Amino acid sequence: MCLFNILSINNKYIIFGGVMTYGYIRVSTDKQSVDNQRYEIEQFCLKNNLRIEQWIEETISGSKLPEKRRLGSLLLKVKANDLIICSELSRLGRSLFMIMSILNNLMLKDVKIWTIKDNYRLGDNIQSKVLAFAFGLSAEIERELISQRTKEALARKKSEGMVLGRPNGRKSSYVKLTGHEHEIKNLLDKQISKSAIGRIFGVNRMTVDAFVKERMYNINLIQEGNNEVSGLFFN
Repeated sequence: MCLFNILSINNKYIIFGGVMTYGYIRVSTDKQSVDNQRYEIEQFCLKNNLRIEQWIEETISGSKLPEKRRLGSLLLKVKANDLIICSELSRLGRSLFMIMSILNNLMLKDVKIWTIKDNYRLGDNIQSKVLAFAFGLSAEIERELISQRTKEALARKKSEGMVLGRPNGRKSSYVKLTGHEHEIKNLLDKQISKSAIGRIFGVNRMTVDAFVKERMYNINLIQEGNNEVSGLFFN
């Protein structure tokens, strides 16, 4: 059910801040159907006198970071007292670390999340606040453990004589841009910013800037039949 706050100013009523109820559904492959999860949520809402204002459905692996999924957009726009309903916590992510991080963020924003199969009711109560602290602490511990395991693995490889890092002369950040010179040129010709180009190819603006300076240069074209103008060409 969507609730609104009503403010009265000079005998005029202003409606704002609607509390939203979201249904979140995720499947990993096209071969899976969202119908079962939707049915579960609809039946749950029917029994509890709730109504879904907006459905968020996606077909994507739970190992993908939330910001690379529709879930990420949902997490950004939800506000205090909003409710997210999903069939089970595993729909939020593949790893325990990811799920704990998501739940911690939701609890800090006073967003409620209810699951059907595992029967979690996380919201604006003391139990949820305690869980939010536990989720945040657990996520921090997991980050430290991952970092420590990575350092130990690198130290072991180094002690075994393995040379770490990229081979001399190789610039791995350029790999994603190599072969896309003409696409980059066309984007620059259309006044697309280097930051935007970086987002398109999954690199940062400085990488694009360095790539353009090193691999592209201005020369004058020789007219060959048709009128041509000076432009950017590549090594």
